[in-house]
Amino acid sequence: MTSTLLIVQFVLAVLIVIVVLLQKSSSIGLGAYSGSNESLFGAKGPANFLTKATMFLGLLFVLNTLFLGYTYNQERNKSAIDNIKPELLIPASPTTQNQAPVAPETNVPTKAE
Repeated sequence: MTSTLLIVQFVLAVLIVIVVLLQKSSSIGLGAYSGSNESLFGAKGPANFLTKATMFLGLLFVLNTLFLGYTYNQERNKSAIDNIKPELLIPASPTTQNQAPVAPETNVPTKAE
């Protein structure tokens, strides 16, 4: 989930940069390369559309940042110890520390007298 949100975050950041650079400024920016937009966006050009797009993308960016921070915080509160099952750590039958290991019995014939 967090990897998907991180990818969305990168895409939103790139889109915001592009939309901001396309807006008209005193030095025109990348707006000079957009061509004639009067037919598509109306008589005022893309200014109103790009402003609304910037606000919308900015809002999505902030909301995604908050949700991404929340999910990372939830994952950070989890420990690796939480994934270990206690049954694997506690043996099924107790053994004593001082008990010597018992050798297996074999059927060795003894010398008969």
